[in-house]
Amino acid sequence: MWITILGYLASASVLLTFCMTTMIPLRVIALVSNVLFASFGALAGIYPVMLLHLILFPVNVLRLMQIRRLVKNMSGVPNGELSIDALIPFMTRRTLRSGEQLTRQGDRADRMFYLVKGEVEVQGIGKTLGPGSVVGEIGVFARNQARMATVVCLTDCEVFELKETKAKEIYFQNPAFGYAVLQIIISRLTEDLRLSEQGAVRAAPAIPSSP
Repeated sequence: MWITILGYLASASVLLTFCMTTMIPLRVIALVSNVLFASFGALAGIYPVMLLHLILFPVNVLRLMQIRRLVKNMSGVPNGELSIDALIPFMTRRTLRSGEQLTRQGDRADRMFYLVKGEVEVQGIGKTLGPGSVVGEIGVFARNQARMATVVCLTDCEVFELKETKAKEIYFQNPAFGYAVLQIIISRLTEDLRLSEQGAVRAAPAIPSSP
């Protein structure tokens, strides 16, 4: 009977994970679930269940350590600067050739990028970005999630990309990340507006002087 009760407790712990709204409590409950299910599988002789949760246990430990490290690093970020080092475990590396488009205006913004190597140009305003720049963050958090500009690689580039779903997950998990992204977006929009105004001034026809 107590083995049956253990099985019900394990099932209840899985149900509880679906009720979690943030990642740290979810991972903690998932670890409890792994222990309960592994114990239930061993005692009931259901070895595939036991093996599955023995494998999932270190996976959940690793993810819990990553999200705790992210929260810790982002909470200690001065002046709201975005700590890319803390985000790298959640990002994937990608390489692009010179001339390739990193983003295209109007496309769905399903990820944001961190430029590690190379240079890119934001077309339309003639802005060049180098290593250390964050690209595509505005579209990810925009209401319509559409790319605002086409970005083309001027050289061979290497980027880390963070998917939109993961970026929003981290945003709701850690307010410091959201604040840092907000500062970047405001700074980017202000700079782009200034560059657009400068371009409009240069393109305006000269007014002839009165005789």
